[in-house]
Amino acid sequence: MPTILGQNQYGKAENRVVKITRDGATHHIKDLNVSVALSGDLSDVHLTGSNAHCLPTDTTKNTVFAFAKEYGIESAEQFGIHLARHFVTSQEPIKRARIRIEEYSWERIASSDANSKFIGADEVNHSFARKGQETRVTQITYDGEKWEVISGLKDLVVMNSTNSEFWGYIKDQYTTLQEAYDRILATQVSGRWRFNWTDDDQRMPHWERSYEQTRKHMLEAFAETYSYSLQQTLYQMATRIINHRAEIDEVRFSLPNKHHFLVDLEPFGLKNDNEVYYAADRMYGLIEATVLRDGAEALIPVDMTNL
Repeated sequence: MPTILGQNQYGKAENRVVKITRDGATHHIKDLNVSVALSGDLSDVHLTGSNAHCLPTDTTKNTVFAFAKEYGIESAEQFGIHLARHFVTSQEPIKRARIRIEEYSWERIASSDANSKFIGADEVNHSFARKGQETRVTQITYDGEKWEVISGLKDLVVMNSTNSEFWGYIKDQYTTLQEAYDRILATQVSGRWRFNWTDDDQRMPHWERSYEQTRKHMLEAFAETYSYSLQQTLYQMATRIINHRAEIDEVRFSLPNKHHFLVDLEPFGLKNDNEVYYAADRMYGLIEATVLRDGAEALIPVDMTNL
């Protein structure tokens, strides 16, 4: 039975690169996990075994490390753009490059006022601790003409200990959930936002500032929304981003509802006045939605599992 080769791509996944920038005694860290996927005129390598159009995945790995040295890492987005442009413009068979990057944040460890007495240095500017569980992510796609940049974060756990209710919902013969007029609202944020920068003639966003401000507006909306549902909170978080960041046209969130249930303390003769909760890690409600700038097209995949 005849077969036809469909979509295909290849590359080197999860290249862990750590770049230390030494500004005198003060050091700066960029810690990335970079995955490269290339596609184009690659039929022969599948159909005949000819590698004439195949850039080795080992070469793509080497390129990641070499570019970290040659160009530095100003931001995950800028680094991905350098890589994507290089693969598409330097290799004729390669028509499209997709670069996915996870960035792990570090914060500087503050030293004691008396540190110089013990270690002989005026100041410690080279010691860091990993920041929480939040991971910054970006995906850059380039086809030689158009860019698509989708950035975001995952594993950011947030909580409101009040100002959240849930009531007035559909009830049928299987409903046991009690209405709540003062509850904990917690979620583990996975969010992506798509930039409207698509070609080199446009002014490129300031990637680092954009991430910091987008994250800030997202968290402010979470904290400031009196919530009657996680869906409502999601919409406010995404809307706040679009209203404040002109470079972003589309936002998608996947928010698991990290349920906190009041513990029944009556058997012990104690009244639980919204003070003691059981934190359930699973099962959980999963709330997902895309919010768009008016007139924009939805391009972020509904399933963000591999994005």
